[in-house]
Amino acid sequence: MILSTLKDADLYAGLHPHFVRAFEYLRNTDLISLQPGKYAVEGEEIFVIVEACKGRARSEAKLECHRRYIDIQLVLDGVDEMGWKSLAECVDPKTDYDEARDIRFFNDLPASWVATPAGSFCIFFPDDCHAPLVSDGMIRKVVMKIAV
Repeated sequence: MILSTLKDADLYAGLHPHFVRAFEYLRNTDLISLQPGKYAVEGEEIFVIVEACKGRARSEAKLECHRRYIDIQLVLDGVDEMGWKSLAECVDPKTDYDEARDIRFFNDLPASWVATPAGSFCIFFPDDCHAPLVSDGMIRKVVMKIAV
C-alpha cells in the first residue's frame, strides 16, 4: 500500500506499465466535473469509478481485495479513512472470490487505518486488503482500476 499525493506520483510511475497513463489522466482531467459512474480510460485495462457518498463507520467497513486490478484511490473531497491489512494475514473470509466483480470480502479487522485527505491517494495492490469509504462526512473520490 502506498499513500501519496499527485505532485509526487512520478515516484511511483515505474511500478507498473500503466501507471504513467493513469497518473496523466488523474492530473489532466477535470475530475470534479465527472458525475458518479464508470469511465473508460484505456478500455478494461484502465478505467475510473467516480464515487460520491456519505462515509460509513469503521465497524461497517469490510476489508476487500482484488486479483485482476490495482486500485489508485484518489480523494477529491472529504477525508477517507481507509483500513488496511495484508492479504496474507487475512484468515476470516466473508465471501468467496467473485470473479465477475473482481472482489472478495473479509471479516478480519484492519491492521491500521490511514486518513487520506483530499488531494491524496492510496495505491492498493492485489496483496493489500482495504476497507474504504470510512468517514463521518461526505466523500468524493476517484477509484482508478489498473489491470495487473
